[in-house]
Amino acid sequence: MTTHAARLLVHTSIQPIRWGDMDEMGHVNNTVYFRFMEQARIEWFYAVGARGGYQASASGPVIVNASCTFEIPLVYPGAVEVRMYLGGLGRTSVGSYYELHMDGRRHAEGAAKIVWIDLATRRPTPLPESIAGPLRRHALS
Repeated sequence: MTTHAARLLVHTSIQPIRWGDMDEMGHVNNTVYFRFMEQARIEWFYAVGARGGYQASASGPVIVNASCTFEIPLVYPGAVEVRMYLGGLGRTSVGSYYELHMDGRRHAEGAAKIVWIDLATRRPTPLPESIAGPLRRHALS
């Protein structure tokens, strides 16, 4: 995945690779890549104040699909740098895109579509301004 101009880098997360993240093939198990992306996404939600706790808000995010392309195996020991981008802004959804780097090389890329929902009705609701606003401003620049 090439980072397109329409995508905005919103968060970078450095996460340790643990010995237990490896599988019998001697590399990080594929499921762990999704955890790395999830952790970056959750850190970003808290950084923008979008998810101060589910009980504190009547709306919140759900992931409706997720994907990962594995390019170079990640291995212990080390740390993975997860770069999170947003793009494809809609009224109730936004695309999130991820690049996983280690030692200056990209090892994987991924994506997840985030839909904002009303937690009581479970129906889509407009994205909060804390998420949509920066993307709208980026698109205008």
